[in-house]
Formats: sequence, C-alpha cells, structure tokens
Amino acid sequence: MDYFRGYDRPSGGVGIRSHVIVMSSVVCANGVVDQIVREVPGAVPITHQEGCGRGPVDIEIAVRTLTNLGKNANVAAALIVGLGCEWIRAELLANGIAESRKPVEYLDIQKTGGTRRSVRAGVKIVNKFLTEARRQKRKKCGMESLVMGLQCGGSDAFSGITANPAVGFASDWLVKQGGTVILTENTEMIGTTHVLERRAASPQIAREVAELIAREKGLTEEHLGPLASLVISPGNMDGGMSSIEEKSLGCIIKGGTTTITQVVRYGEIPTEKGLVIMDAPGSDVYSITGEVAGGAQLVLFTTGRGTPVGFPIAPVVKIASNNDLYRSLSGDMDINAGAVLDEGMSLPEVGAELIAFIRRVLEGKKTRAELNRQGVLAIQTRGPVF
Repeated sequence: MDYFRGYDRPSGGVGIRSHVIVMSSVVCANGVVDQIVREVPGAVPITHQEGCGRGPVDIEIAVRTLTNLGKNANVAAALIVGLGCEWIRAELLANGIAESRKPVEYLDIQKTGGTRRSVRAGVKIVNKFLTEARRQKRKKCGMESLVMGLQCGGSDAFSGITANPAVGFASDWLVKQGGTVILTENTEMIGTTHVLERRAASPQIAREVAELIAREKGLTEEHLGPLASLVISPGNMDGGMSSIEEKSLGCIIKGGTTTITQVVRYGEIPTEKGLVIMDAPGSDVYSITGEVAGGAQLVLFTTGRGTPVGFPIAPVVKIASNNDLYRSLSGDMDINAGAVLDEGMSLPEVGAELIAFIRRVLEGKKTRAELNRQGVLAIQTRGPVF
C-alpha cells in the first residue's frame, strides 16, 4: 500500500494542504471577506454569488456545497462571515462545518457593527487560526485517504487519445490503492450510457447513471433543439471536435476502467470508495466546485485548448493534450501528454509521470494554478433569481 505525508483532521480525513478559509455566507459579505484576507496574508477567501434571492432547491444546493467545502480536509479552520438577514446564515454554515470537529467561528456584519468592526474582529480570529494551523505537522497517511476529482476543459481532438487516457491510468492507480475518484460533467456523458451502465456495481447504480444522462440529454434537446448534438464550446469545435458524443467518449476515459460504486448529488460527499459519478455540469468551475465540496483534495484537469483555472483550497494539476499547448502556455501546464504524439512516449509512461507528479503535489509541491493564484469557484444553480 502506498503512503504520503498529509495533515490528519479530527474527523478522520487527511489534508494535502492546510488552509485557513474566510467564507461568506452571502454575496453581500464578500467585501468584508476580501478585506480580512488582504490584512491576513496566508488566509484564503471563499466568496460566491449565493445566499439570497434563490428558490428552495438552489438554497439547498448552496448550503450543502458551502458546508462541505468547509469540511474538506484541506481546510484547517474556517471563519464564516454573514450579513445577518440572509437566507443562508453564517451560523448555519458554521454549525455544519463544525461537524468535522475543526476550529470554526462566525460573525454577522449587522450584529458586529458594520464593515470596519467586522474586519477587525475577523482579522483577530483568522490570525489565531493561522497560528494554530502552522503548528500542524504532516504525518504518514495511506492513499485510501485521498479523493481525486477529474475535469476536462477546453478540450481538443487529441484530449481523448492523450491527456484523458493518461488521467485514466492515474484513476485506476488510486482506486487500486483504496482511494476515491470523482467523475463529473453530465453533459459530456451523453452518448455513453451503454458504456457506463456496464461498469456499474449494481443494477440500481446502473439505473441512476442512465437516468442522470437521460435527464441531461433531455435538457439539451429542450434548450437547443436540433443543435443538441453540438452542445460543445466554440473552442472544442476549433480544436477538431464535431459532436457531444465524440467529446463524451473521450471524457469518460478519465475515469479509467474500474467499477462505478456510487452516484452522488452535486457537492455531496461520497460514502463509498472507488469510482464515483457526481451529478455536476460540464462547465469547468461549477464542476470543480462540486468535486471539492465532495471531498476532493486534488483535481486533475486535462485541456487541449488551454485554461489557467485552479481552485482556492485544492491543487489543480493541468495536463496538456498536445505539445503546442504545453509550449505556448508553459506557465499554466504541469504535465505534457502531447509527448505521446510527438516524442514517442507511451500512454502508460505518461500515466506514470502523472502519478509521480501527483505524489509530489500530495506532499506540498505547488501546481502551476496554485503558483499563479488561479483560485476561482462557482456554485451550480437550477432555478431563477428572485
């Protein structure tokens, strides 16, 4: 069994980073969060556009996602900042995150006395949390503690034959070590139902996979009509793709070859090990947010056109599908799977290189997205704004 050195959490999880986060419970508190973080180098802001003006379904999604982001093992401690009159209260999120038994506090701007007093109070709390977090030491941990998210964005015609299969090698490796892999991007599963159903651990999971993909196909047909088969981005088409089915067959290779053990909701933490499918959209930032809320301490992100996107609390490893991209965006890419095409490397060799890189990231090596401070997040919503 493989091991890495990570941060033990009271709940039993293992962090590969040890972040102190300052999270808004509502968009109205984002300014105060940003000011607190500016005054406390080392703290990480978690801001978003939610908290009010949504229906019950979206409020439920946002609460689950924000709470589970705070529970992620890469988070050492959390301060939640609310306004005081919103639907998603700071106290509610703090109580949910506290279930993971990590240090959590909250404050409401209205009760604390406005912006300046809230910033002063928040700075004091976050400095205390950072002092405690910096005392923590890495310990030997099994790979079964790792949850890895998968993402592809700005894909091209090479993604499905270089970068995505290389990620599939890494997925199979982690599952064999007892870890968890989260595969998402419902839109990019359209046309692959027959493939994924055969890999399900039970008839019930096979039905859940089929229903998820059928729902997504229905939505694309409802909104795009005769263009539904082209529900891919302009960049995908410029990169040589012709249809969503073509993209989907390349997309699901990221999940490797193992059995699908569970289907979970957006932002939900899996209860099973192995390969898990999450109900999340194809849009990169929304999808990654759901995976990290689901417990992913690390995300593998393949691209053929190029994207700098990372995430605030989880390292995102960028895998280029071709040499031209790896050279042109060298400051944003971590691994060059294009070596399969132009340098005579085999897919297993690139997969082994990726696994070796993952091992270094687990113990502290920063990815390009981390070095470039490309931490962004967005929460999926389904209903209107009121």
